[in-house]
Amino acid sequence: MTNQMSWTDTIRSYLDKRLLWVFMLGCSSGFPWVLIGSNMSGWLKDAGLTRSAIGYFGSVFAVYAINFLWAPLVDRVKLPLLNALLGQRRSWIFLCQSIILAGTLLIAGVNPANDLMFTSMLALGIATASATQDIAVDAFRIDTFPKSQSSKLPQASAMAVIGWWTGYSVPGYLAFINADSIGWNGVYYGMAMIVGVLMLFTLLVGEPQTQRENLQHQAEDRHSYLLGSKVAAWLTVTAIEPFLDFFRRNGVRVALTLLLFVFLFKIGEAFLGRMSIAFYKEVGFSNEQIGYYSKLIGWGVTMLFTFVGSMVNVRFGIVRGLMIGGIAMASSNLMFAWIASAGPNEHLFLATIFVDNFTTAFSTVAFVSFLTVLTGQAFSATQYALLASLGNFGRTTLASFSGELADYLNNWPLFFVLTAVMVIPSLIMLYSLRGYFNALLDKAQQQED
Repeated sequence: MTNQMSWTDTIRSYLDKRLLWVFMLGCSSGFPWVLIGSNMSGWLKDAGLTRSAIGYFGSVFAVYAINFLWAPLVDRVKLPLLNALLGQRRSWIFLCQSIILAGTLLIAGVNPANDLMFTSMLALGIATASATQDIAVDAFRIDTFPKSQSSKLPQASAMAVIGWWTGYSVPGYLAFINADSIGWNGVYYGMAMIVGVLMLFTLLVGEPQTQRENLQHQAEDRHSYLLGSKVAAWLTVTAIEPFLDFFRRNGVRVALTLLLFVFLFKIGEAFLGRMSIAFYKEVGFSNEQIGYYSKLIGWGVTMLFTFVGSMVNVRFGIVRGLMIGGIAMASSNLMFAWIASAGPNEHLFLATIFVDNFTTAFSTVAFVSFLTVLTGQAFSATQYALLASLGNFGRTTLASFSGELADYLNNWPLFFVLTAVMVIPSLIMLYSLRGYFNALLDKAQQQED
């Protein structure tokens, strides 16, 4: 699918306040990943824990891989009081942020090295709230920009990605540059203040208006006619219908192939990302260097290339963006192997950050846009959560073994070469599915027209 807008019209189309809303909530999605991810990895490494222990601590992120199991509740359950004040999507987001705030304050008062189990439980609580928040944030974006507005999908995806990386990188930068002077406990009290700002964002955005409830009621009527019970119909529509709808619209064979592609696409990036902080420290970079290059500069580069990547996807199509981004993503992992061989060279570190963030940004915009195309309007939260959880599975559960792999190989260059090879199967699958991808995007364009 090719969009015929001029470059001027493409740039002007970004002046939409709904894109700002998506950006603000994207910040909320990214923040917990630095809170219990790279920040915690840095804290644990400074405390003397092994690479394997750091890798296993990251297993708390496994809840992101199964959040589709309770996503139907986010689609269907109206929270008391909060729903009336904020609406379906924002009420769930605000509740989850409140839990994240409480968990952050509790972690700020402990020493993870001395009480790793309690810290892990707090991190698991934050991860669960964050994974639930992501369901509502993604649904907010999809409801705000339905796939019938196909030219808006890469833009909304870009704002979500830019927001995510802002929420991830800026607090991470502030954490690492201050960790040596005020200590990690002080850093986490500062992180709690950031959660308060994110909660304010949630109050400022506008709740999207959709036909979701009407479509769900229609599904309930069908199920009630078959089952003869309104209670049973509510339960089956909530727990079963979103998944049946996905397979019914795509067909079983294509649906399974799509799910496998989603699962495979980010595995190599996940293994690299989980070990990156430990790698930087072992090579010889300081906390300040990691904060400046990996977090601050990485954030700026990601924002720039995400914006550029979204314009390319608007103009030339999502499928090409996926293929180019995937190939570049595999290639960029080899830059880390170069650092491992060369040592703590700041110029090489900067070049690697540029290449890695460019490829990640470009591929992620296309990936998020494609997942949006696959969702249905009636159950956007559940179906996107199913797809995103598969994509997160490699980033969470499988990547927990990244430390074991690094220890087993005891060879950083070889480790990063293997992360590059991990991307290849998904690219083969993408090529085989290119015709179906294009058909989906053409159908969405026809609905818009």
